[in-house]
Amino acid sequence: MLKLNNVNLYYGVIHALKDISLEVEEGEIVTLIGANGAGKTSILRAISGLNPCRSGEVIFKGKSLNKVPAYKIVSRGISHVLEGRRVFSNLTVFENLQLGAYIRKDKAGIKKDYETIFEVFPILKERKEQPAGTLSGGEQQMLAIARALMVKPQLLLMDEPSMGLAPIIVQQIFNIIKEINEKGTTILLVEQNANMALSIASKAYVLETGRIVLKGSAGELLVNESVKSAYLG
Repeated sequence: MLKLNNVNLYYGVIHALKDISLEVEEGEIVTLIGANGAGKTSILRAISGLNPCRSGEVIFKGKSLNKVPAYKIVSRGISHVLEGRRVFSNLTVFENLQLGAYIRKDKAGIKKDYETIFEVFPILKERKEQPAGTLSGGEQQMLAIARALMVKPQLLLMDEPSMGLAPIIVQQIFNIIKEINEKGTTILLVEQNANMALSIASKAYVLETGRIVLKGSAGELLVNESVKSAYLG
């Protein structure tokens, strides 16, 4: 479904991604793990067009995304849940969801998807008329994920969904990620909580200073001694 071939990305003179090649198959949860600054977020931003790569190629469903502007990549079937939630705090929960569906014209389908979203995230139904800025951190994260799902993405990019959340909420968020995947959405997940990420992923890539240094099935990496000592505590 998704391939990165020798992708290089720069921020000014800083070489953030160095010949990154990876693959995400349809139906998978693939996770990227590594320390802060390793390049995990940059990979997601290269895919969604927020920071286009300088060289190499991003291919989605057999077509290059290199020259596609970010706002058009959404309509190709890729949705990006940014780090830090980034909800529209002055708008209501429901208005945030409406903005998630802005590229869609199928009114009946949109209405049905609101109902599905409220089944997966019942707290959002209770809060749907509240300003998003009044929600707790966990509720805002759920709203950010729900808004991204309103696009009906085939591939969902998720950047640090557990950041700053209490452990009980982290477990809830990861249960939701698994449920989304089981309903048919492919997921590329960036996550500091390597234990949790590897527990739900099918495969993983380990990054250090802009390079992939290790890849394999999530099960293999969970028992890999270097991964355990560096990331699993």
